[in-house]
Amino acid sequence: MSNFKKITEIASSHDNLELMSTADLLNRINMEDQQVPMAVMNVIPQIEKLVNALTERFLKGGRLFYIGAGTSGRLGILDASEIPPTFGLPHDRVIGIIAGGDGAIRKAVEFAEDDTEQAWKDLQKLDIDVLDTVVGIAASGTTPYVLGGIHPAREQGLLTAGITNNPGSPLALAAEIAIAVNVGPEFVTGSTRMKSGTSQKLVLNMISTALMIRIGRVKGNKMVNMQLSNNKLVDRGTRYLMEGLQLDYEEASRVLKEYGSVKKAMDNYKK
Repeated sequence: MSNFKKITEIASSHDNLELMSTADLLNRINMEDQQVPMAVMNVIPQIEKLVNALTERFLKGGRLFYIGAGTSGRLGILDASEIPPTFGLPHDRVIGIIAGGDGAIRKAVEFAEDDTEQAWKDLQKLDIDVLDTVVGIAASGTTPYVLGGIHPAREQGLLTAGITNNPGSPLALAAEIAIAVNVGPEFVTGSTRMKSGTSQKLVLNMISTALMIRIGRVKGNKMVNMQLSNNKLVDRGTRYLMEGLQLDYEEASRVLKEYGSVKKAMDNYKK
């Protein structure tokens, strides 16, 4: 392991937290949070590199895998789970994997993150392929589970990226593309579910949203491929058609029901 400074473990700039008023706590947390978007902005060139390389593979049938433990793993699963309803892709194109299995989404599984072999086993169960992309997420950049997935994935020729909050960490060195977001020490020392987790969420939003736009799952600025799985989304789709096809609400609703999706209606409807 290389020598690097674990920024995520540096003592908080704030002390005696238990003596602060609620207002003071909230204002100070908010003050720290305001640093996060600027830190993410500094790594946009690395995110761009990933999205461009990922898009090329994705269009050839490749998949996107997120691997992580704890908060990082949950954030990957959250991002992956939003792809089908938001962009209408099958569940098996963007996949989140967490150390300890699906049970770890709700309850921590002790020592699961320390297993150096399980991540690659988890990926192999899903018939990992050279066109696939593996993004490891670990605030510390040292999580054995994540490193144990990234190393063999890169050796096998897959595209690999690492989202971490410690520049120069083993994950940043192991992955082909290092997205190292330096958000500074946490408000509560070492609590990486805070600024580090927020930065990971922002980066994941950027990766998946940009990817979906690049592969044509958005038209204009609309989620035209979204699943019409509840009344709110049906209403949203109807309004998209009102705007896109210059229809009144009643006709747009009828057209949406006829074609079953916003994109099909926009592509095929003729007055």
